[in-house]
Amino acid sequence: MTVTAIFLAALTVWLWTGPAPGTARLLRMGHPARAEARSPRERFTGFSHAAKRTAAWRAASIELCQGLAAELAAGRSAGEALARAVAASDFPDPVSLRPLLAAARDGGDIPAALLAVAPERGGEAFRRLAACWRVGMTAGAGLSLLVDRVAGSLREAEAHRQDVASQLAGPRATARLLVGLPLLGLLMAAGLGMNPLAFLLGSPAGLLCLIIGLALDGCGLWWTHRLVTRAQRG
Repeated sequence: MTVTAIFLAALTVWLWTGPAPGTARLLRMGHPARAEARSPRERFTGFSHAAKRTAAWRAASIELCQGLAAELAAGRSAGEALARAVAASDFPDPVSLRPLLAAARDGGDIPAALLAVAPERGGEAFRRLAACWRVGMTAGAGLSLLVDRVAGSLREAEAHRQDVASQLAGPRATARLLVGLPLLGLLMAAGLGMNPLAFLLGSPAGLLCLIIGLALDGCGLWWTHRLVTRAQRG
């Protein structure tokens, strides 16, 4: 039982260590390059690798639009401005943007290249820039103004996502509580000199209680995850 108590204590500490979700979001906003350095606690809340990559693409896309607008305002040609802005932005997979850089430097079909390199998730900026490029080249509209508006809309969308994430801190805390409470209960029982595992694993009534408890805990986690996922998609 001593080994079990130590294991449960270590597991509980592992679940609850690391920065709070709000602190982690501030770190992501201030240091995009550290997006992969997540604590186990934050990974446990469902912030998957795919979601992290999507957030990194969106952050880099905002940098791209802001840099592109600045380069165009400085008087550079559209292709040169795009190439410099892409090179200066911190994308999670810069190798995939080589066709776009080639099109920008060699005078290729930039809208097609933007659509080709746009990731399925987090590539909204590339698709909007492709539309802006077509409008700017065919209708003679100011490309710099269009890109600046795209950057503004992306910033507003990112601010909305951050607000939704802060509102979801409560359900995520509930999920962590659902996971931690059974472990804490076992730990407290072991600390009081009881043997809860012998009852749960050594008798039919204990097994029934264990199965029902795990099922209810799993249903609670599933429901909380479903609520968070639907809110994020909305």
